[in-house]
Amino acid sequence: MATRSARPEIAVSCRGLSRSFGATRALRDVDLEIPAGSVHALVGENGAGKSTCLGIVAGRIGPSAGEVRIFGEGFSYGDPRAAMRLGVAAVYQELTIIPALSPQVNAFLADPPTRGGLIRKRAMRQRYVQVCGELGIAPAPDVPAGQLAVGAQQLVEIVRGISADARVLLLDEPTAALANAEREALFRLVRSLSERGVTIIFVSHNLDEVLEHADAITVFRDGGLVATRDRAAWTKRDLVKSMLGPDAAASLLDAELDEPDPAGHAASAGNAVAAPAAAAAGDGACALRVRGLSIPRRLHDVDVEIRRGEVLGVAGLMGSGRTSLLRALAGAETEARGELDADERPVAWPRHPRAAHRLGIAFIPEDRKAQGLALEMSSSDNVALSDFGSASRFGTISSRRIARRVAPLLRVVGVDEAKALAPARTLSGGNQQKLLVARAHYQRPRILLADEPTRGVDIGAKTEILQELRRLAREEGLAVVLVSSELEEVTAFSDRIVLMVAGRVHETFDNRDGDVTASTLLMAAFGAATEVAS
Repeated sequence: MATRSARPEIAVSCRGLSRSFGATRALRDVDLEIPAGSVHALVGENGAGKSTCLGIVAGRIGPSAGEVRIFGEGFSYGDPRAAMRLGVAAVYQELTIIPALSPQVNAFLADPPTRGGLIRKRAMRQRYVQVCGELGIAPAPDVPAGQLAVGAQQLVEIVRGISADARVLLLDEPTAALANAEREALFRLVRSLSERGVTIIFVSHNLDEVLEHADAITVFRDGGLVATRDRAAWTKRDLVKSMLGPDAAASLLDAELDEPDPAGHAASAGNAVAAPAAAAAGDGACALRVRGLSIPRRLHDVDVEIRRGEVLGVAGLMGSGRTSLLRALAGAETEARGELDADERPVAWPRHPRAAHRLGIAFIPEDRKAQGLALEMSSSDNVALSDFGSASRFGTISSRRIARRVAPLLRVVGVDEAKALAPARTLSGGNQQKLLVARAHYQRPRILLADEPTRGVDIGAKTEILQELRRLAREEGLAVVLVSSELEEVTAFSDRIVLMVAGRVHETFDNRDGDVTASTLLMAAFGAATEVAS
């Protein structure tokens, strides 16, 4: 008689887990068991409860009801160190880097190697270099971490989690700011850790990466758990239906989510759209012309033309200079030097965001906390923050006027109007990102610079945001500049694409017929980077 196989050890067990923030129920009666050594993905819309669940498992948040056990043991909620003692390490979507400290020190803040009460700096550096080598990356260990790009800071966060030798590793949107090469290296390491018995729980809005790398997938919707199944039992179509509900998913499913693109990659909801067409409202005239833009050690003699009524995509590998270009145009780089024409007239280079604002430039930064939002202010006030004057009368700001002007913009980007008066810190990361898009719209700019506008945003909202950016170009004649680590987004929504390599413009692609693929950009970028290195 055949013996029954032993039940796998359960690494994380959630029973009746609920959490409320005031009147908002973030989690509702969640039961979930995750076997040891597995790779488990949590998916759902922004605000569905994924990150709240992860925060409770990490000990950062206490539940309103229910319990979590790590390998059968309970712990004190609201105390991350209690969870760490049971072998839990977490990498959060929102960066927790201390800008003035070096990357290697940031990586060991929670538990530095010590002997006799003194930090063993050599051991710390060796471990840091080892983990970076496993990830295939080399963030400079000694420069202040605040000088690194957001993607590189995210890698430091990941190094911190991996270096903790955890039994359970929690990753909240770990790849949102990473380029393809870093993503692939991360998931190779995830699989290696899983094979060594480490349990990985990760949150992601990238359904292709979820279906490729997870052993099992759990879908959250409106704070509740919809279903948990093995990866083989899910398709992208099923995931979207479970995440959004049948009615809300219908328009996305019409986009044939499961069809491959010409490069052989599965299309994502964010790029399952028709190829860009010629601009409608814009006349194609030059809105901004950049000549000889340079920033020491980052940009070198960059020439770019930005036209009305088009979306200009900026592509490149991490460290190529994409963000530096947008920050310079937004007046956020004091060391920027170059010549600038606005509507064919020479103008002074903006040395401050207010100077850029006077030129009609609005900027959506990639780091929504450090550079974007006032987290204690309401959602409505954050949207109106750039132009309170338009909502004031006789020098007094009118909350009613702000609410009236902001409400339609919140609807456009998909933020529940009931959250308009809630502090921005209470919103999910994706909804915080949407506030930045709404703010840029509120400014009524002539030129809109969007740096990773869909970072941490769910599958439905991603499409809405990108389509809104394209609508602003098509129907309102804005000049839109789009930077995204998702090259499929760049190719699907851009009329022209500037490829940057090592701080220089390597090539400009005409994409009005939609025939530039992500593979084309990757091959050109890697080829050029190899030439530069040699």
